[in-house]
Amino acid sequence: MPNNTGFHTDQLENILFIDIETVSQHPGFEGLTEDWKGLWKAKAEILMRHREGETVESLYPMAAIHAEFGKVVCIGCGIIRGAGSSRRLVVKSFSSDDERQILTEFAETLRRWGSEPNRVLCAHNGKEFDFPYLCRRMIVQGIELPPLLRIAGRKPWEIPHLDTMELWKFGDFKSYTSLNLLAHVLGIPTPKDDIDGSMVGRVYWEEKDLKRITAYCEKDVVTAAQVFLRLVGEGPIPSENVEFKTL
Repeated sequence: MPNNTGFHTDQLENILFIDIETVSQHPGFEGLTEDWKGLWKAKAEILMRHREGETVESLYPMAAIHAEFGKVVCIGCGIIRGAGSSRRLVVKSFSSDDERQILTEFAETLRRWGSEPNRVLCAHNGKEFDFPYLCRRMIVQGIELPPLLRIAGRKPWEIPHLDTMELWKFGDFKSYTSLNLLAHVLGIPTPKDDIDGSMVGRVYWEEKDLKRITAYCEKDVVTAAQVFLRLVGEGPIPSENVEFKTL
């Protein structure tokens, strides 16, 4: 039945919750070729207008959030199964140093899973970050976009994308609310035992610990799903009902 978000809760099994982790394409600015240094410098000069004391080099970690200069190292996704006390969340992730491999496997998953009617994607700030970033990097890697990511020519209400941050805004476009903050506001427990988003680049390039990044990504998928359930008036999924396995 519909609720204050307009979403029908009997369609929960048709949602694929996703989260992505991205890093810069090189460990540091000095590793770029001269042409890419020039392109990043032009981008960084725009960013520096709002950041006193920063330099082209010091801002390079921000390359991770720009699809032209970053790459995807992990994609986490989750699907809700069952209802009531038996409801569970099944989580899987794709992670590798080879971005093309990750994106190819994820695109194939979306094609198979999205072949059924009424399938949608959901992410926190997904409409501004996750979905367009994935599309851009797939284009760069020469991968055909799966139907669930093709939005060109569609009317807004035809696009199969949900966004927990957009749902929380209720039409207010003035501010950004992080997933961690929203989870805390809604009383949803979040793991505090490891990294946060600002540490992903360092953990990847310096510690070379992709497994740690993957675990962090999967936790964000779980949190996003729990936040969505709270927003649509549903109870949370107990931690013992969260399964990490093949979808």
